[in-house]
Amino acid sequence: MGRVIAVANQKGGVGKTTTAINLSAALAEKQYKVLLIDLDPQGNATSGVGIDKNSTEYTIYDLILGEITIQNCIEYTEFENLYLIPSNVDLAAAEIELIGISDKEFIIKKAVNEIKDKYDFILIDCPPSLNLLTINAMTTADTVLVPIQCEYYALEGLSQLIHTINLVKERLNPYLDIEGIVFTMFDGRTNLSLQVVENVRANVKQKVYSTIIPRNVRLAEAPSHGYPITIYDSKSAGAEGYRALADEVINREED
Repeated sequence: MGRVIAVANQKGGVGKTTTAINLSAALAEKQYKVLLIDLDPQGNATSGVGIDKNSTEYTIYDLILGEITIQNCIEYTEFENLYLIPSNVDLAAAEIELIGISDKEFIIKKAVNEIKDKYDFILIDCPPSLNLLTINAMTTADTVLVPIQCEYYALEGLSQLIHTINLVKERLNPYLDIEGIVFTMFDGRTNLSLQVVENVRANVKQKVYSTIIPRNVRLAEAPSHGYPITIYDSKSAGAEGYRALADEVINREED
């Protein structure tokens, strides 16, 4: 049975999609069968694994509207063991379309349950807001992984996100847990990055991953070429960071 991880943070620019793409790719590289679900209308996870978001036949939006089955919108990527449910800007209309629909918080969950046992890991890239799409991801997920940037406002919004996760756990998904918090865009040359890491570790009760993802030029370049960092520059610090994170995620399963 596949383990479902929602990658979420309502704050934009924290490395959420970068983490969803590259953690998926690092797990796939370790011979796990991985499905990446792009639940963000920006569709950056889709283009980040080399799929043209504007010419794909079906997207997650068609699935939410009930026009296709989940099997119809799963796409092969060119990377071994990595599959994708794509997204594009059409998804922005989903909340309006779902007004008055019963059990609208469980649409993705019902679909994913049909194929869950075919994958080792299913990662969901959430939109940068706490909306109905994010709620759908959290009702589907076993855990939520939270990337936070090593910057002054790192803790801002984190308590709100944790409150939302707890609400979903209380009312909609009693099995939901916090996978962990991962630091991104770390610059070891600055005192600020070091202070943020210390501050979060001292003040947050949730699991904080040991792996810290560095600020890395190659990591920033990779999505524009449609490659995960593990393919684009396999020996870069960014690639090694996401491989180490993948090991921690796998070991959490085995604990």
